[in-house]
Amino acid sequence: MTERETLDLYEKTGALMRGHFRLTSGLHSDVYLQSALVLQHPAHAEALGRELALRLGGLGATTVLAPAIGGILVAHEVARGLGVRALFAEREDGVMRLRRGFALEPGERCLVVEDVITTGGSTREVVRCVEAAGGVVVGVGSLIDRSGGAAQFPVTRAALATVSATTWDPAACPLCAAGGPAIKPGSRS
Repeated sequence: MTERETLDLYEKTGALMRGHFRLTSGLHSDVYLQSALVLQHPAHAEALGRELALRLGGLGATTVLAPAIGGILVAHEVARGLGVRALFAEREDGVMRLRRGFALEPGERCLVVEDVITTGGSTREVVRCVEAAGGVVVGVGSLIDRSGGAAQFPVTRAALATVSATTWDPAACPLCAAGGPAIKPGSRS
């Protein structure tokens, strides 16, 4: 699957939006990616996950993890593509943790995946969670990189597509200055 094919799926399903948005990072942008709209279609979710699995498959991961909620389907489909298990981390008292009986073996090789990476904050939180649980992160992946490559990790990294989108601190947002309210269509307020 090419970058163009990935973006075509996002556009076809309405998952690539334009307007005035408040991102999870707190930044504002004129572009928002609502991956749930593309992932609601099992065939699309499977194809995207399989492609990300192909790009990260040589790392020997035995587990794929993602932050809840947006990354759960991505982790599941990447894990399916690799033939390994999928877990997700959840915030508890403001910290990403493995819950629901999930656990890692000491030294377990893990991939951390996400639907969209903007600053890399959620991904880094899951990396810390994996390390705290005794696992070893061998790679990081996302369906979309909206950081333009700026979100760096000390392991192999892959993304199916890069979306260039301007982001602003709310205090410097020209869309706010023009009087338009920012909306937050994602899973976290």
